[in-house]
Amino acid sequence: MLGTPAGRAAVGLVVPVLLVTAWWAATAAGVFSPVQLPSPASVVQAGVQLASDGSLGHHVAISVQRVLLGFAIGGALGLLVGSVLGLSTWADALLSPLVGAVRAVPSLAWVPLLILWMKIGEDSKITLIAIGAFFPVFTTVHAALRHVDPHLVEAGRAFGYHGLRLLRTVQLPAVTPSVFSGLRLALAQAWLFLVAAELIASSMGLGFLLTDSQNNGRTDRLVLAIILLAVIGKATDAVLGLVERWAVRRWT
Repeated sequence: MLGTPAGRAAVGLVVPVLLVTAWWAATAAGVFSPVQLPSPASVVQAGVQLASDGSLGHHVAISVQRVLLGFAIGGALGLLVGSVLGLSTWADALLSPLVGAVRAVPSLAWVPLLILWMKIGEDSKITLIAIGAFFPVFTTVHAALRHVDPHLVEAGRAFGYHGLRLLRTVQLPAVTPSVFSGLRLALAQAWLFLVAAELIASSMGLGFLLTDSQNNGRTDRLVLAIILLAVIGKATDAVLGLVERWAVRRWT
């Protein structure tokens, strides 16, 4: 059963179905009040209400747009900087301490500075998400390139490959699984940073829906936002997983 994608998907649904069943049973038995934990039906009804006036679609669309833009920018910069530091001993010695220190800064610590520099528009939100996406890609690419088989590199140089051509033709393909591991971690991090980003004076987005629902006591909408973040985050990761399988077949 686990040998086919459909079989794995069916098995993967077992635990979520059990959790929803336990959730329904707990709320039906009155273990939690509706304020503490609304029933599954209440959450579905809240979603239908938001969808009927079009606001749910706007929340989802703007959050997906912010995550994808921030992920693309942060991932590209992480790949670039990780490649430079992974290939150059001088660059590594010069910049690694700074990058390591910046990586330790909590996400919310960037919010006031980004507001000061970029105001409260989209630029500050996307920049914060890009910061979150940068470090997983940088870390994995940097570490992987420093451990590429030197015999493979020498073989590439023997064929006349140097510099960027050597990186593109030999070294990056050699670390393709590590690169995609970093990208998938970066995508997950981008969704995590989304909520912090949408604290920056947002009026739309799933992060805004989450915090607005908390402030208004709408636990049904709060749970809906959490479920949507989980489902959409998993869906984007699955798409990236398909790209990873294609890349691994193509370059390894």
